[in-house]
Amino acid sequence: MTQGLKRYQGSGDFHFITFSCYQRKPYLSLPSSRSLFEESLESTRVRYNFKVLGYVVMPEHIHLLLTEPPETPIFKALMSLKISSAKRLKESPFWQARYYDFNVFTSTKQVEKLKYIHRNPVRRGLAPRPEDWAWSSFRHHATGFEGTVQIESKWTAFKRDSSPNPPSKSQ
Repeated sequence: MTQGLKRYQGSGDFHFITFSCYQRKPYLSLPSSRSLFEESLESTRVRYNFKVLGYVVMPEHIHLLLTEPPETPIFKALMSLKISSAKRLKESPFWQARYYDFNVFTSTKQVEKLKYIHRNPVRRGLAPRPEDWAWSSFRHHATGFEGTVQIESKWTAFKRDSSPNPPSKSQ
């Protein structure tokens, strides 16, 4: 067991999760592989009833910002996500065994983590702008675009609440 790794779960916090492909190999370098991971993320989100606030699929790692599943420890949902996506992709082993988990206590930290997630492909030179990387939640947060993964945001809250006025981009 890794010394000093402390995970705080059961508190209702958001979690910034990072996990990598085995030996940080770029197993998710193909668009089809990234799309398959998104499908696995969405089916796991539905199965375990957690909310995804943000995500990005990079060639060799994943960043997620999500809530804890209400009935299941977060590690079980993540294990299920990793197993279901690995089964659909050919490399073996596919994932590193562990994951990094950072509790997000404040709205300021939530915004910081979302910016980090969405700017990751730009920093790496994979896209000129965050909106140009299809395998992230950026376009949803910016415009309400509904992709493969349901994102918890002002847009989904509006749709759920059926408010008469849609949110503006500045909200």
